[in-house]
Amino acid sequence: MLTKKQKDLLLLIKSHLDKSGIPPSFDEMRNAVGLKSKSGIHMLINSLEERGFLKRIPYKARALEILKMPEELNSSNNSELPFYGRIAAGVPIEAISNPETLEVPSDMISPNKQYYVLEVSGDSMIDAGILSGDKVIIQNCDSANNGEIVVALVDENDVTLKFFHKEGNSIALKPANKNYETKVLSYDRIRIQGKLAGLLRKY
Repeated sequence: MLTKKQKDLLLLIKSHLDKSGIPPSFDEMRNAVGLKSKSGIHMLINSLEERGFLKRIPYKARALEILKMPEELNSSNNSELPFYGRIAAGVPIEAISNPETLEVPSDMISPNKQYYVLEVSGDSMIDAGILSGDKVIIQNCDSANNGEIVVALVDENDVTLKFFHKEGNSIALKPANKNYETKVLSYDRIRIQGKLAGLLRKY
């Protein structure tokens, strides 16, 4: 799955190559995807090259070759969701402005609910089949039932993906990896920011 900026840049390059055989200039790329610096374009090109969509031609300025186009560009049955990347500690989800967007299959979400996408960092949920680098679709909500996997904000500082269990007046956030400990915290220290609705993985 590509972010909206990655997709827009790839489509721009393809359009220029199809019309003239020459890739767009860095300024044209920067303006088209709404970035202020050329370094951001270099990062997008690097990410597309790493994923096998683009190839730089050595010893030629601005020389780029399209190797393939992603399948999602050929599908109209997709929905765009906010993509917040790897959430850093100290950044509540609702405080993040101007997120990227990511296309996901529409049959993975319900039309009457709100969702966003996160990238998983770490291996605390591997026994639940969630690996570092996976992208998870999160239904936006502020409550959960026991046994559901939630995005929890702890002490307004630490965002984590764990199993939710209410135990009396406390909440247990349980990992799915025996090398990690369960955190049992008072109810007022935890704010639910969503629950797991789906998982995206590239093999």
